[in-house]
Amino acid sequence: MKRQLRALAVAGLLVASSLVAVTFGGTASADTLICEQYGSTTIQGRYVVQNNRWGTTAQQCINVTSSGFEITTLNGSSPTNGAPTAYPSVFFGCHYTNCSPGTNLPIQVSQISSATSSISYRYVSGATYNASYDIWLDPSPKRDGVNQMEIMIWLNRQGPIQPIGSVVGTTNLAGRTWEVWRGSNGSNNVISYVAQSAISSLNFSVLDFINDTRNRGAITNSWYLTSIQAGFEPWQGGVGLAVTSFSANVNGGGNPTNPPPTTPPPGGGASCAVKYTANSWNNGFTADVQITNTGSSAINGWTMNYNLPSGQTVTNAWNATVSQSGSAVTARNVSHNGSIAPGGTASFGYQGTVNGSYSSPSSFSLNGATCSRN
Repeated sequence: MKRQLRALAVAGLLVASSLVAVTFGGTASADTLICEQYGSTTIQGRYVVQNNRWGTTAQQCINVTSSGFEITTLNGSSPTNGAPTAYPSVFFGCHYTNCSPGTNLPIQVSQISSATSSISYRYVSGATYNASYDIWLDPSPKRDGVNQMEIMIWLNRQGPIQPIGSVVGTTNLAGRTWEVWRGSNGSNNVISYVAQSAISSLNFSVLDFINDTRNRGAITNSWYLTSIQAGFEPWQGGVGLAVTSFSANVNGGGNPTNPPPTTPPPGGGASCAVKYTANSWNNGFTADVQITNTGSSAINGWTMNYNLPSGQTVTNAWNATVSQSGSAVTARNVSHNGSIAPGGTASFGYQGTVNGSYSSPSSFSLNGATCSRN
């Protein structure tokens, strides 16, 4: 189901009882009650805890401890076929100009030598929610606004809710098998990794999930990791849900991404190969398209043309501007993947509907030159 854009986590006053400490933009040295819509505080001098009640006007309160937080009041509810009420969470990095103390994020993916994290949750029964670990990435070192790529790790899913998009397969990461979903909420692209059963604690490599997303063509090594966050998305109920501990470490020392050459190939054409990977079901499909530059010169700006078989219609796309006229499809690069170095790749994908049996396109051209098939 589509999830609305999370609202800005910006400054505001905190509402607290007389028995707890109250801070805003400071450090929680004692338990701190936050009821203000976008209120936040810091813990351990390293992480930010935010209430982030973006999907309802009803009151929500969280009690922030030295190691995490607990939802203590949650009066709102949302239909399960829409967006959740909030995303109370703890994060490392930058979220709408609110950056955790001393963070080294944003950092380019190519420069990351390791990124590790641990998380522990306490769950409740009789509520509809997910326990979500979010990894945010963008082509630019963004500290404000919406990032283009959201990786969601669903460690627990309760009730009739589901990730954005559709299932595109499974993968093994962090010693577990995950169901992989892919789609867009209209503001950013989302790849979700859904656990087969509830996980109450996990110590894992964040970089493994980033690399898997990159290998699916959703990002490149030139993108930036901007923040990693852990919390809950409640739809109905959820008092007592808690993050009992959280840690994150991102280390540099990787290999910086060098910009590709800027000389276009003679005549504007391209030497290319295409790998087209589709996943179809009774009335829909998703497709990932990987373009490889097989020539000796860089490609700067690309347009791909091909025809979809009868009955197929593109409904949304990511990492390219895709248009369709009849069966003819035109895909143009976006700002972050327009240059393809010799031997390099660029990828895009889309979701569509199908009327009748599914088949894949048979031929592709890039900048007017026919591509081979991988």
